[in-house]
Amino acid sequence: MSTEQPNNPLHGVKLAEIVQFLVSTYGWEELGNRIKINCFRSNPTIKSTLTFLRKTPWAREKVENLYLRSIK
Repeated sequence: MSTEQPNNPLHGVKLAEIVQFLVSTYGWEELGNRIKINCFRSNPTIKSTLTFLRKTPWAREKVENLYLRSIK
């Protein structure tokens, strides 16, 4: 059985790369406006955001969806 995911646009993209892309594209303030989570609004850092997103599936899904909309 193959673990390839040719139809998954997130396959092979690390969460850190997604967050860094979004921060460079929108900035922390705009990210906080687009996705209402405290890790973007209160003393945001890449490290604290990654920690939160790894523990919080619903927030990670919102971030991944914004990323997918942003790269189209």
